[in-house]
Amino acid sequence: MLSQEQTEALFKVLDESTTILQTALKTSYLDAFIETGDNLLNGRVQVEDGQPDEQTAAKLTTLYQGADWQKMTAETVRRAVQLAMLKAIRVDDIQANHQLTPDTIAYIMGYLVTRLEKGKKHLSVLDLTVGTGNLLTAVLSQLKEVVAGDISAYGVDNDDTMLAIAQTSSDLQQLPVELIHQDALERLLVPASDLIVADLPIGYYPIDDNAANFETHAKSGHSFVHHLLLEQAVNQLNPGGVGVFLVPTQLFQTDEAKGLLKWAAQNAYLQGLLNLPSELFMNANAQKAILILQKPGAGAKQVEQVMLGEFPSFKNQSAFQKFVAEIVQWEEQNLLTDRS
Repeated sequence: MLSQEQTEALFKVLDESTTILQTALKTSYLDAFIETGDNLLNGRVQVEDGQPDEQTAAKLTTLYQGADWQKMTAETVRRAVQLAMLKAIRVDDIQANHQLTPDTIAYIMGYLVTRLEKGKKHLSVLDLTVGTGNLLTAVLSQLKEVVAGDISAYGVDNDDTMLAIAQTSSDLQQLPVELIHQDALERLLVPASDLIVADLPIGYYPIDDNAANFETHAKSGHSFVHHLLLEQAVNQLNPGGVGVFLVPTQLFQTDEAKGLLKWAAQNAYLQGLLNLPSELFMNANAQKAILILQKPGAGAKQVEQVMLGEFPSFKNQSAFQKFVAEIVQWEEQNLLTDRS
């Protein structure tokens, strides 16, 4: 309960100070949030060209002094940042591909990977489409509890505003994450990874010349960006590494899926596809699933029984817990023996 109270208290500081700066600097909520995050991390109010004015700066200083974020857990801070981002979605009318991964989904993806990475001496983790960093930091917080050694974490995004928020969020959570500003479909500026997590954007990739470098590119017209990113992710994994992705439920049922399936059959092990409850989404077309791919090598093999299914409604806790127990059993019998 105390953690929830701390989350609410920190969100209040973040929201009030962001709103004050939004007015004072005549900027968006997101940009004002980045500014307030910098102020918190630097321990002082940044003033440029007389803005914010002395009275506003004094008000902000008082607000910041009430935020004891350094003594809060990473999860407490992350939830407070998430609340601020949820407000930003409303205030700034943020497009769908820039919205954060919901906690419910981030926790499920995190739980899946903690089973796979438990006890590892070293782990390198990458989010190819890191956005505001909510998915990556939620997963890192869970991994910290089970990984025996150090974790190297990286995030890639081509939107500098999203990256600035991810940097603020990870710094406030005191989680060391290296963030790279680049097109995730160019040659990546990060090392190969043991684990990749990503909430893949849905739509077409506009740079056809670059898309042509991927086997999953469309035969004509623009290619699906989520197809290309799956290929890029597997290329970036270490042998035996695992990718856990949030994808459209209809991923393999479109006309363009033939090329994706052909590529996957030759380059990756499709180990699981778990549909998330339909109640989480506005309509059937928006429904998402969790896709588990593994890169061949280092003793990895295609499981005999691919994990397929749909999570029961979260409202039915007994059915949901039973399904999660089945996933755990499947991981232990099929995947963990290959990653010991």
